[in-house]
Amino acid sequence: MNLNKVFENNKKWISGKLSEKEDYFEELGKGQSPELLYIGCSDSRVTAEDLMGMGPGEVFVHRNIANMVISIDLNAMSVVNYAVEHLKVNHVVVCGHYACGGVKAAMQSADLGILNPWLRNIRDVYRLHKNELNAIENEDKKYDRLVELNVQEQCVNLIKTAAIQKAYRDRNLKVHGWVFDVHTGKLIDLEIDFEGILKNIMEIYHLD
Repeated sequence: MNLNKVFENNKKWISGKLSEKEDYFEELGKGQSPELLYIGCSDSRVTAEDLMGMGPGEVFVHRNIANMVISIDLNAMSVVNYAVEHLKVNHVVVCGHYACGGVKAAMQSADLGILNPWLRNIRDVYRLHKNELNAIENEDKKYDRLVELNVQEQCVNLIKTAAIQKAYRDRNLKVHGWVFDVHTGKLIDLEIDFEGILKNIMEIYHLD
């Protein structure tokens, strides 16, 4: 890759924005007020703002391998806390995608070095839903379903956090689980029944 092309593209991008609106960058410099926190995968094919048709200032984005929300990940927890308590977002989305390399790697027996402890969390998702997943004979469909269930479990992890619990109580914040289909470009709302999933354990995590 010729990195000089990146800077050439940047100049063209600046010219294009200024031709649309002369004060574009002045407005951009005044701050941000996104209503949505998007937690997605680092996969280079899945660009958050593009797939949602949203522009700068409209969505706060955090990305990592396989869109994980892990309570001891200070990076993710800092993003959640800042977005919810300081930016006051009203919606938090965990968005996975089909053909996710991280999810597939988690189900392989290979030693992946530093990725091992990270991907173990996906293996735990498989363990929780082993009966359902093992009943799916088609391997591609099994991985697709694991992608969906991983999104579900990361949303549950979000709901357990103090920042989300407080925002639920104070302003009715919403958590959503989505999947992006890289084969069609379609964004899919999984419409997860969080109340049904958590009804028997929510008192453990509820904050007064």
